[in-house]
Amino acid sequence: MKKGSYYVTTPIYYPSAKLHIGHTYTTVAADVLARFKRFTGYDVKFLTGTDEHGEKIQKAAETRGMKPKEYVDEIVDGIKDVWKRMDISYDKFIRTTDEDHVKAVQKIFQKLYDQGDIYKSEYEGWYCTPCESFWTASQLKEGNLCPDCNRPAHITKEEAYFFKLSKYQDRLIKYFEENPEICYPESRKNEMLNNFLKPGLEDLCVSRTTFDWGIPVPFDPKHVIYVWFDAVCNYITALGYGTDNLEEYNKFWPANVHIVGKEIVRFHTIIWPAILMALDIPLPKMVYGHGWIMFGDDKMSKSKGNIVYPDPIIQRYGIDALKYFLLREFAFGQDGHYTNRVFISRFNSDLSNDLGNLVSRTVAMVEQYNDGMLPEPGIGGEFDADLKEIVISAADKVEKAIDKLQFHEGLEEIWKVIRRVNKYIDETTPWILAKDENNKDRLNTVLYNLVDSIRVISILIKPFMENTTEKIWEQIGLTNGENTNWESASIFGKIPAGTKVKKGELLFPRLDVEKEIKEFEKINEEYFYTINPPEEPAEPVVEITPKPEITIDEFDKLELRVAEVIKAEKHPKADRLLVLQLKVGTETRQVVSGIAEYYKPEKLVGKTVILVANLKPVKLRGVESQGMILAASNDDKLVLVGLDGKMPTGTLIS
Repeated sequence: MKKGSYYVTTPIYYPSAKLHIGHTYTTVAADVLARFKRFTGYDVKFLTGTDEHGEKIQKAAETRGMKPKEYVDEIVDGIKDVWKRMDISYDKFIRTTDEDHVKAVQKIFQKLYDQGDIYKSEYEGWYCTPCESFWTASQLKEGNLCPDCNRPAHITKEEAYFFKLSKYQDRLIKYFEENPEICYPESRKNEMLNNFLKPGLEDLCVSRTTFDWGIPVPFDPKHVIYVWFDAVCNYITALGYGTDNLEEYNKFWPANVHIVGKEIVRFHTIIWPAILMALDIPLPKMVYGHGWIMFGDDKMSKSKGNIVYPDPIIQRYGIDALKYFLLREFAFGQDGHYTNRVFISRFNSDLSNDLGNLVSRTVAMVEQYNDGMLPEPGIGGEFDADLKEIVISAADKVEKAIDKLQFHEGLEEIWKVIRRVNKYIDETTPWILAKDENNKDRLNTVLYNLVDSIRVISILIKPFMENTTEKIWEQIGLTNGENTNWESASIFGKIPAGTKVKKGELLFPRLDVEKEIKEFEKINEEYFYTINPPEEPAEPVVEITPKPEITIDEFDKLELRVAEVIKAEKHPKADRLLVLQLKVGTETRQVVSGIAEYYKPEKLVGKTVILVANLKPVKLRGVESQGMILAASNDDKLVLVGLDGKMPTGTLIS
């Protein structure tokens, strides 16, 4: 029986590189939710796709001598291949270069301009190119670092169109307060309220003129629409909004849940709802911002070489092992810590020992003690009632957990059943019952109860591990039907007596942990360097935005001197700051610098730097800084400015 419609989305991924298991995590969660809702009777729309416009994509294409569309086409094909290999059950894959999307976004932009929600002005402020994000000075971290990616932001100035985001501030606050389900987990909602909404929203710059890879503003084509305005609109354009065919839009909007990473919650709970308010259409019911998957204690980074990709895991351990691990190991909403040891240990304990061993030995006992035919249950026993109660009560608990997107809790409820069934084997000792023909009726009951319990388990894991479910059904003689629908998981005794069972290959063969870790680390490293081959360093193309001209007299006010770092240590209150002691002629200066991400303190000692010596002292997080050292930086790199040749410290640079 159909229960209605259900619309779940992932973010649309930025096709700047091959997707890693962080992206996989988001998509697996959405896939399991979509599969579960279909399984339980909903008409589901599951959307994913790619966000293909913006300055970062254009620059990446240019460095490879390619057109932006040609560049993204290649990466998008790879993304689709990954989702196919992972058996991701999306209903639509949208690309922001799709013609229907482009036209619909232009209509949305035009509508908001016509009604006065978009106006023309000039933008001057901070911008982070990797995140395609605008920031106020107060939102930046120390050292003018982007609060999302911690890379340097830069000042940009250009003619632009603005969306009246500030107009919707009070409505957004009220909506947050009256609809607590709009943003989960609770910590993300509080962050949006306290860090962005209550301090005050500024109008949002929604067009750019310094590059052209984007959707042109319909009435002013020298402007392209800001990538984040363009991107979030995909959730309604994918349903036909902005076209004459609104059947799917009317059926599925508002979305039941947008599943996103925590770093883009702001766009989905502030900017996107404000656009929808301006369009006078309903807001999504929930935005769920999950945490990051870290490699050990570090964020995954190509530069660190610690990215984990799904392909090697799938090829060696199977799709279901990866899906299970991602949703079982990490509490959805919190950061998780991946290591190869944790993955392999979880594989052995849960999949091999608990589930795989249960299926294998149960089917083997039916074959050995009853010629492979499932017997009619006979005499009951003291452990039967408790077993049945735990088995048939699990479906409701699993459903409640998945509805809250607490996938790890749902899987734990399933594994409680698996552990209970394994315990039931130890309690009833069928190998002892089989030795005495007088115990045949009791043995038949035990065997039947075991197989029917496995039937229920196979139903419960189906949204998470569909391939494993099908393998279990093959072994216990079931096909997709009324004995394997979700409702039957709450009823004991549905599998027909006389069903033929047949032992198959082990579902999850046990691994030698130490041997496997070494082997897999080697495979993963080879894969990493296959898709990230070392490149010959190329001369970077630097776009120059001139600052206002100054006179020689103004320049002469700067006192630049040669200095040597004689001591360096971490700032006691700020991870991104270093406290440097500099020798400058006959004196020592203390300078606080935001270079901790790029330089280790011990590597700086003895380094020659250039000091702005007449800068007025300031305190940075309680430590006085007597000047500033010069550095060159781009989006992801910072290098201190030095000298080509030895000069005495204190030498004046002119």
